[in-house]
Amino acid sequence: MTDHSLEAALETIERDADTAVRAAAAALAEAKRVKAAAATGQLRALRQTLDGAARLTEQAAVTARDVRDRWTFDEQAHFASGAFTKEVLASAAEHGLDAFESDDRILSYPAIVSVSPSDATVVIDKRKDRRVRPSVLVRTLQALQTKPPKFKAEAFLEALATAYDLVVANRRAQPGATVKLADVYGVLTVLPGSARDYGRQEFARDLYLLDQSGITTTKGDRVLRLPASALTRGSGVLRTVTRSGQEKVYAGIGFEGGRR
Repeated sequence: MTDHSLEAALETIERDADTAVRAAAAALAEAKRVKAAAATGQLRALRQTLDGAARLTEQAAVTARDVRDRWTFDEQAHFASGAFTKEVLASAAEHGLDAFESDDRILSYPAIVSVSPSDATVVIDKRKDRRVRPSVLVRTLQALQTKPPKFKAEAFLEALATAYDLVVANRRAQPGATVKLADVYGVLTVLPGSARDYGRQEFARDLYLLDQSGITTTKGDRVLRLPASALTRGSGVLRTVTRSGQEKVYAGIGFEGGRR
């Protein structure tokens, strides 16, 4: 990490704060001796410890102010410039975590991280997290990989089928035809604010989780298809990251069969 990195700045201030902690601990210990002397009436010890407590408290205050004044890192500029995202990706690579940037998000299976420059925080799968030290964030993402994702494959499959039918009807296409997943996503997020709450990255991630689940048949016995076709060479494709850290591209969808 460079001197301009958040990781390096936090490492430095952590060391400085440790000095402040020791100074405060010494002042606290002397204040406790003042209390003990007062409790038993040891007047000579009381006078000595009062002077010591005052001196050590002043030293602790000076140390604390020095620590405060040495923190000059501009975190909002670091976040807004994209430097924070690059730093997290570099830290992930150093720690053996597969991650990459897509549409202003950090993707690291199964998590999707949004960076919020306005308050220098991150949002991991819709949950705000203020622990933004890059090495800590990487450990958080690594821990998430050890847990099974909370994903309801059957419910998602049924929602896909319903949205697909609306797209097919709107396009006047034949039943079973391949349509763009981007159009299906548009149906799923037609309500105001829905696209903000459920972004394309989340949709692509859920497609991959469904793909991995092996569940492809709806309640109406229709079979899902996610064809790798020429659609992937056009616009509106969806990208996510696989469990092994590879980029996965989705573009088209179709449903075949079903009860008559």
